Amino acid sequence: MKNLIIIGARGYGREVYNLALQCEGYQKDYIVKGFLDDKKDALEGFENYPEIIGNVEDYEIQENDIFCCALGSVKWKKHYVELIESKEGKFINLVHPTVIIHSNVKLGIGLIAFMYSNISNDCTLGDFVTIQGFVAIGHDSKIGKWCHINAYSFTGGYAILEDEVCLNTRSTVLPNIIVRKGATVGAASLVIKNVKENTTVFGVPAKVLNF
Repeated sequence: MKNLIIIGARGYGREVYNLALQCEGYQKDYIVKGFLDDKKDALEGFENYPEIIGNVEDYEIQENDIFCCALGSVKWKKHYVELIESKEGKFINLVHPTVIIHSNVKLGIGLIAFMYSNISNDCTLGDFVTIQGFVAIGHDSKIGKWCHINAYSFTGGYAILEDEVCLNTRSTVLPNIIVRKGATVGAASLVIKNVKENTTVFGVPAKVLNF
């Protein structure tokens, strides 16, 4: 039996904890050992959660430890995953039993996929992708490493999200569109043309925001 440790004990971490309890591997392949978070009081006022057992920087990995990363920021997810990997920590996939995965889908490690999402035929997902609830990924889509796809978002067939892309809630990427590395798509936006690297787009149709 493995001991699952969740990186991040705040709102999203509590969601991932409940996801872990609902996945098929719970109490068969793993139990939940606790959280890693540098905010020691992150769970103060909340009940029915395991304890915060330390922070990522100082934690010494034990035999049978496995990990998942419950951080909503692409930047910080990457940072803390790489810290654990530098200590030879291993990550697992957490996929809710209601997620539909079609033929010939290739999944990376560290995947987190919430309820009622749909990953269509012949898609490829890189490592450490996060898929929130009710997401639809169209056939032949390619989702790069570290991507974060928020609830009710959609990618059309043959869409490409390069590494470190964030789609915010209810965003839509039309078929054959490429969203380049590090780009962010705002909530409820409609992407109808390719998005440049490290830009933020928003609106219907989505246009570049300048800050």
